[in-house]
Amino acid sequence: MSFPKKTEIDKMLKKLEKKKGTIALSPDASPLEKFRFGLCQKFLRYKLENNLSQKDLSKILEIDESKMSKILHHRIKEFSTDRLINLYVKIDPNVEINVA
Repeated sequence: MSFPKKTEIDKMLKKLEKKKGTIALSPDASPLEKFRFGLCQKFLRYKLENNLSQKDLSKILEIDESKMSKILHHRIKEFSTDRLINLYVKIDPNVEINVA
């Protein structure tokens, strides 16, 4: 197996620049940002543990698939913390919210 040519790497990097992937948690994130990030991780964990597609989970939560995608990729600026909690309670009604 050989290493790809520089032109191939440059071409792939240009494609990746246009893609919107998962947002990482900033090292200097506030406690609220960490909490919201953790909620997104809970949705993702639930999806994986229950072998659900994004579409399946969006149906369970009664939201459109594009909004589900935003939650799963931590792109949640348009969601209030209350809304995220209320959505999560639909899949885990016994969840306990702790603030440390």
